[in-house]
Amino acid sequence: MIDRPSVRHGLAAALAVALSPPLAGADWRAKVAPDVLEAAAGGAAVDVLLVARGKPALYLIDARLPKTARGAAVVAHLRATGAVERAGMLDALAARGVSARELWIANAISARLDVALLAEVATRPEVLRIESDRAFRAGLPRTEAFQPAAPKAVEPNIVRVRAPEAWALGVRGQGVVVGAQDTGYRWDHLAVRAGYRGWNGSSASHDYHWFDGVRSEINAGVNPCGVAISVPCDDDNHGTHTLGTVLGDDGGANQVGVAPGARWIGCRNMDSGDGRPSTYLACFQFFLAPTTVDGANPDSSRAPDIITNSWGCPASEQCTLESFDAALAAVRAAGIVNVVAAGNGSSGTCSGIAVPPATSPDVFTVGSTTNSDVLSFFSLIGPVTVDGSNRLKPDLVAPGSSVRSALANGGYGSMSGTSMATPNVAGVAALVISANSALRGDVDAVERILRETALPMSPPGLDCGVFPATAYPNHIHGWGRVDALAAVQRALAEASMFRDGFEAAP
Repeated sequence: MIDRPSVRHGLAAALAVALSPPLAGADWRAKVAPDVLEAAAGGAAVDVLLVARGKPALYLIDARLPKTARGAAVVAHLRATGAVERAGMLDALAARGVSARELWIANAISARLDVALLAEVATRPEVLRIESDRAFRAGLPRTEAFQPAAPKAVEPNIVRVRAPEAWALGVRGQGVVVGAQDTGYRWDHLAVRAGYRGWNGSSASHDYHWFDGVRSEINAGVNPCGVAISVPCDDDNHGTHTLGTVLGDDGGANQVGVAPGARWIGCRNMDSGDGRPSTYLACFQFFLAPTTVDGANPDSSRAPDIITNSWGCPASEQCTLESFDAALAAVRAAGIVNVVAAGNGSSGTCSGIAVPPATSPDVFTVGSTTNSDVLSFFSLIGPVTVDGSNRLKPDLVAPGSSVRSALANGGYGSMSGTSMATPNVAGVAALVISANSALRGDVDAVERILRETALPMSPPGLDCGVFPATAYPNHIHGWGRVDALAAVQRALAEASMFRDGFEAAP
């Protein structure tokens, strides 16, 4: 979701009517999430994720491989893990006329099942568990609707993170590809068209550059863009706005992006703000191995260097840690920097960062500040306690209050939220990799540079009992506010040290 500021008694009867005698006595319910059982009690078909047996062993992938080779190895390993089990489930569903989508990134299949078929599938030995894939309507991760705003040439947030000073060193994000997943994108907006990898200057090809995770089989509502679309479209403004902050530049007065020399590919993971696990997972899968717009012919060599994610998947959308842990670990193992929003709520509440993907150790989580380096009132803080880890989050903060960027109508407007802070950091990550191409695929090194060059801030004195609020890093600002110039200078220095050391070697 994007965050905007008795049925149980009928279960047994409904299932008893639906199940054939051989299945009625089976202990299949133990495999099924309680919320799925509750939804099935009403008799309607339910949207589910069928998780297959088999667990990937990503530690077997050689981290010393170049990014392209490593990504190919990760994809091959994930596709092989549980392949026989998934094939068995797909064949069984196809024989019953059920449309299904394979999500090998999480060793799962998404489908819509009636109660009888749910029980039948649950008894199959290859099925490990069955999770919910229902959508949940929620607001988008921002605190205000867009407001018209006059251009300021280079926007204040871009100046605040010192991106123009990095540009002066000749580093603008060139050679770097950012994957963006959100409500879709107005690809031909003048601020982002030149950066679209599918645009050659005169025409566009969307194969390998765009995928729509919103499927017609599942998403039956009316969407202004349609569903399963082959041309990028934004049904909300949120996606286009966040993308603009990564790299937007119309060549004139609207310099709204941190890394205007970078390129982008996109995936729609929500239906007008309705998120569900399968659409999020489908987009992560697309970024690991981009496909043609129909989902065919995956090619991991076209994977992006960075993914920007201004969304979260709370308990109401049923994103389980198991499914998301697998996907997020795979993205990291493939050498892709995964930048995500901390989420919106109250900056005065400890452990507010509580939903995936922001809680994960495999992502870089971003909180929000004003353009005066004051924590935004809505920016959630850590530490992460929902999983018992007491993990430090956020990792960094960046300007997210009243950020002006591109809109789906072709214009520009201002929004606020950790959604708006996140693409600032994704853009700085693009500058870092652009400055030192040896960092491509080295997620640890990119994150280290971002952390070590961040600007410490004066945090409010909120002690949450794990990290002292007056020390760095802390649970309020992480390592501080992102600093593009310092990060690029560090990346350039490390590149120089590597070259000097190589040349001095015997």
